[in-house]
Amino acid sequence: MKRILLVFLLSIAPLAIAQNFENLWEDHFSYVSVKDISQGDDRIFVGTDNAIFTYDLSTEEITTLSSVQGLAGEPITTIHYSSQTNLLLIGYQDGLIEVVTIDQENEVLKVVDIRDKQNIPPNKKRINHFTEHQGKIYISAGFGVSVYDLERLEFRDSYFIGDFGSQINISQTTILAPYIYAASTQGGIRRAVLNNDNIIDFQEWELVTQGDYTAVQTLGTRVLIANTNNTVFRLNAGNTLQQVATFSSPIRDFKVNNGVLTISTSTSIQAYDQGFVLKAAVESLPDFNYTLQTGYSFNDTFYLGSALKGLLKVAYNTNQTTQILPDGPLLNTPFALDATAGQLWVSFGAVTVSFNPYPLDRKGISNLKEGIWTNISHDELTETLGVNAVNDIVNISIDKQNPETVYFSSFLSGLLKVENQVPTILYNETNSALENPVFGGNNAGIRLYGSDFDRNGNLWVLQSLTDDALLRLSPNGQFQSFDVSNISGGRDELAYSKLAISREGFVFFSPVQTGLAAFNPATNQFRAIGADDTGGGLPSTDIRALAFDTQNRLWIGTLRGLRVLFSPGTFFSNTADVSASAIIFADDEGVGQELLFEQTITDIEVDGSNNKWIATASSGVFYLSANGQQTLLRFTSENSPLPSDNVQDIAIDPFTGEVFFATINGLVSYKGTSTAPRDTLEDVFVFPNPVRPQYQGSVTIDGLTARANVKITDLEGNLVFQQTSQGGSITWDTTAFGKYKVASGVYFVLITTEDALETKIKKIMIIR
Repeated sequence: MKRILLVFLLSIAPLAIAQNFENLWEDHFSYVSVKDISQGDDRIFVGTDNAIFTYDLSTEEITTLSSVQGLAGEPITTIHYSSQTNLLLIGYQDGLIEVVTIDQENEVLKVVDIRDKQNIPPNKKRINHFTEHQGKIYISAGFGVSVYDLERLEFRDSYFIGDFGSQINISQTTILAPYIYAASTQGGIRRAVLNNDNIIDFQEWELVTQGDYTAVQTLGTRVLIANTNNTVFRLNAGNTLQQVATFSSPIRDFKVNNGVLTISTSTSIQAYDQGFVLKAAVESLPDFNYTLQTGYSFNDTFYLGSALKGLLKVAYNTNQTTQILPDGPLLNTPFALDATAGQLWVSFGAVTVSFNPYPLDRKGISNLKEGIWTNISHDELTETLGVNAVNDIVNISIDKQNPETVYFSSFLSGLLKVENQVPTILYNETNSALENPVFGGNNAGIRLYGSDFDRNGNLWVLQSLTDDALLRLSPNGQFQSFDVSNISGGRDELAYSKLAISREGFVFFSPVQTGLAAFNPATNQFRAIGADDTGGGLPSTDIRALAFDTQNRLWIGTLRGLRVLFSPGTFFSNTADVSASAIIFADDEGVGQELLFEQTITDIEVDGSNNKWIATASSGVFYLSANGQQTLLRFTSENSPLPSDNVQDIAIDPFTGEVFFATINGLVSYKGTSTAPRDTLEDVFVFPNPVRPQYQGSVTIDGLTARANVKITDLEGNLVFQQTSQGGSITWDTTAFGKYKVASGVYFVLITTEDALETKIKKIMIIR
């Protein structure tokens, strides 16, 4: 009956059921930053940056809930669990509210009333707090108070309770019959009779006391309030205030649970009984240097919500601490990625769009290997290297010949080498050819960015603010620098960003004020092309992505669109007219359109099928066919678990085909099927097999060699599919050359290598 009622309400209320993506996606979020805590039904619910985790008090089991299960992936501001309805409410910075049906497949309902309200400015839609009372949720928000019916799953009224009905920020509400009290950082403490039929009228709200207040809670028969000066008052008869406590650090949270008031400051947590007598407190913990953002107490135990340590569990009157934290990377601000078979590296440094490294990011690096995260913090880098400056790590290059060796480019500190997950050396001006240039009398720092390995194991890397901007690091650790000032602005160039190496060994790189440059190590020759107005064909000289595909074509992503250099092998030919070209496709009306026109492209990666994954700064991710004429997939924060449409980097595991996306709100991955080619057909496999009636997707044939010929026939030998692989896998949509779905039965997959020296036969069972 409850399910039938829910379906009916969804047809009349502005709610939507979120899609679950667990079959095709995986989240890789960090849970270290705890924003809010709730409790009920023997579980602790923890809201972090953009995801939720729960801690079972009986089994100590941790489970997570994220955009992969249908959450928005946006910044979370508050949560509340209702034991009466088994519903978890999640409030967001942008005004969205999600209602999760716990223990019923975690179905997620999106309540968009506040988020989509036109008369509320975006900066006033923040959801600050939930108060539950008699089947209703009173929502404290940046504009006032709203009411949500938990039983009917309906959004009710909104109260604009500022002077003359203005919108004021309400940080928290509480109820002490017959009143509802609201604390405002702009309008004091206000109250109204809760059962007043005209409560929507701002004139029915009484100003109890003026001031700037961050919190209000009911403790026993009294109302307690906290102001922005970190002072706590008891509201007495006649609306007089009695000061009961003052704290030296900012009050971060103010919660009442089972007659206990928990006050969390940035450095401490306290529990008070109904008489405001201190029961227990934590001022510091010997093994954790923490900053608190929220806190909770339950069953004589504190739960500290920290900014960087996750959830800390401490029994009253002890310092015995248990860290409760799901596995994940250091942070939810991934900037650069690189992957090889079975592992992924992540860095969190960043620069602005104009390549400003300030304020400095001291955030460490993370490694995902065999499903386990290893995190190396900035402090650990400092301790290991003995150098107190590895900042703004903006690029990663894994040595594909020796995947346990990884190089990290810092846009201030030099080149970091990590071996077997251990930082071993930081190359800087004291031990290498890297320069620390002086500008305006100050050291500008060693600003490294793009890097790539050539076939001989040399690492090529770019340094900004110097004439010798191109450097080569040999496998034996020797540096050689090359002066690029004859084809670029040299030390006056704003930055040198991306670098990629062609099949011929030409080193292509991007001086952002010049365009596309290249160096031929065999002849020591340089050449560069620029924007359209200089004949170079680029929509912008500011290149942010370079990638060679399996046909040796150079795909170029700029701040204003996409280009392809179809013949990079002729770049140094004296007779060649070198120019980059746009991809033109026909729209639905047959009119030619430029692919990704004016899009800011942040990364391009080529998968095992020679298809292109393209990241953008505002439009999510595009998955293009090998020639770019077809958009095979398009992922945004609206139709996928991407937590943001601003995607900063992409990396692909060549063995599994898994595609990782670094967004400004966290890291997720798509379980792609395009893999790198194998050396033999020994490991060919087909999945799913059998293909059952409920399956609507394609069949993948994986483990192929490059340019293997794949034919699929029925039992009578009738050919229904044929394709030559570009990488290590192909997909079949189970149709006869795209005309109609094939019938139930057994089908043969006949695979032959390009040289016809090896064959393999597999069977597929299709059940319609």
